[in-house]
Amino acid sequence: MIKDLTKGAVLPIILLFSLPILIGNVFQQFYQLADIFIVGRLLGNNALAAVGASAPIYFMFLIIAFSFTGGLTAVTAQRFGAKDEAGVRSSVTHSIRASIVLSLILMSSLLLFLHPVMHILNVPDSIYEDSYNFIFILGMGMFLMIGFNLLSGFIRALGDSRSPLYFLIFTSVLNIIFNFVLIKYCRIGVIGSALGTVTAMAVSVICCILYIRKNYPILHLKKADWKYDKKFMREHLHIAVPMSIQFSILSLSIMVIQAVCNSFGENIIVGFTIALRVEQLATQPLLALGLAIATFVAQNYGAKKMARIRKAVRQTSLVSLIFSLAASLLMFTYGEKLIGSFLSEKNSLAMKVGASYLAVSMMFYFFLGMIFILKNTLQSMSKPFYPVLSGFIELGIRSFAAIILAEKMSYAGIYWASPLAWLGGSTCVFIGYYINVYKKKSTSTPLPA
Repeated sequence: MIKDLTKGAVLPIILLFSLPILIGNVFQQFYQLADIFIVGRLLGNNALAAVGASAPIYFMFLIIAFSFTGGLTAVTAQRFGAKDEAGVRSSVTHSIRASIVLSLILMSSLLLFLHPVMHILNVPDSIYEDSYNFIFILGMGMFLMIGFNLLSGFIRALGDSRSPLYFLIFTSVLNIIFNFVLIKYCRIGVIGSALGTVTAMAVSVICCILYIRKNYPILHLKKADWKYDKKFMREHLHIAVPMSIQFSILSLSIMVIQAVCNSFGENIIVGFTIALRVEQLATQPLLALGLAIATFVAQNYGAKKMARIRKAVRQTSLVSLIFSLAASLLMFTYGEKLIGSFLSEKNSLAMKVGASYLAVSMMFYFFLGMIFILKNTLQSMSKPFYPVLSGFIELGIRSFAAIILAEKMSYAGIYWASPLAWLGGSTCVFIGYYINVYKKKSTSTPLPA
């Protein structure tokens, strides 16, 4: 259902908009947890290590796709907030063009650089082949992931966060079914997990296209909508490219951590792999708030309602604090038990590593939540400088912690990499928000024609 987010009480609108996003993301995380559960239980710890060792490569591609399409559809939301229906359709066609180019770039990069990157990551020889096959198959289906995120972004730009929820649930269920069948009954090992994901995504993209054609007349494209406007494309790329650069930097910093982690052996890899997936699930409310405020801010920026934007940031920051405390309590109480449940053979070292990481990171969840809120606010207002700068800060801190602290504290030094990066990154975007939004009491400038 299309919804105008420029009217009504601020916090209830954002919370209601974020709820379907949260449920959808939780289902997606449950799929990822189910995937490593299936791999770990049916194929063993070595196969689980193979999935975890190369995961940062896929994460980098995935987060670039997600951030790039999110930047493109921010313009779509701005045009919708400005009540410019022709601009909405033109934004769709320009976004499609840009996404096709991105797909070709990412898939070509995978073909050229996958082997060198895996060697840089110190992937152990014993799991190298499985890791390579897993990430290669996922990478070749990257255009489907970009397509799905783009289509979901168009729908959210119109104020509808429920429909993407249904597609995420559908995709997650398909993923679990396909992965289980391909691994248990077709007996094709780790490859089955990757093939199941790609197949499920293909089905979901087709269903999403059919759904949009049936339910969103505003997105029914005409020949005139495909007219290329160089200036309008620059407007899209002005948001999308910095966002993808920012998240590419984040991905690189995570790859540094994974490279150091891989050097400590398979048990350490397994512990971190499970802990990170559990943490991603626990922090989904923070991510959902960030995604919700992105659309809210984009529409209200298009409508030139800055007071609503500032109010939204204040109120969602308080909610983020509450969610952060709840997630920390959850990890403190059940973290180690959750990690142990994914192991077919009880591994005390892997459980210790995972639980110890969670014990450190849970103290910093609030700073992660503020990154989600403030980065999305600035990006949706076409102000990418501080979000990009925060990415470089996170890269520097993560690299320092992963290399220097790990050298002095062994693998325990890695526990501090992401938490300290969240602290530094959130400080940077807070300064950017204070300068660009909080201090400016006037309305935003009109959108370009």
